[in-house]
Amino acid sequence: MPSNILRIARPTNDLDALVTFYTNGLGLQKLGSFQDHSSFDGVMLGRPDFAGAPSKEHLLVFYVPDRSEWEAAVERVEDAGGVRVKSANSYWDVLGATFEDPDGYRVVLQNTNWPLTPEDSAAMKANR
Repeated sequence: MPSNILRIARPTNDLDALVTFYTNGLGLQKLGSFQDHSSFDGVMLGRPDFAGAPSKEHLLVFYVPDRSEWEAAVERVEDAGGVRVKSANSYWDVLGATFEDPDGYRVVLQNTNWPLTPEDSAAMKANR
């Protein structure tokens, strides 16, 4: 099954059946696994030939509506070596801060609620 990248974490009561489904049915390969990690077992499935972020729009977004909490989160990321980058979509720069992780994936700390309030939407439209 052709795919750029997809990461999903979800529970199951039958890990073996899911591994069979995704490997035999969808052609993914078992990349790794763990057992009894804080009482959980797990498996990582994917394509071993794929590395790196496929585009600048693959985002992990954290909505932090409280301004002081958002500022503290931005500071923590910067203190950890994170460097802010200009977002490929200017939408994320209006009320957020975008960083790249060491693999090139982008992480956005968005200073708003989700879903957006009418005020947030108006602010974004005004800043375009």
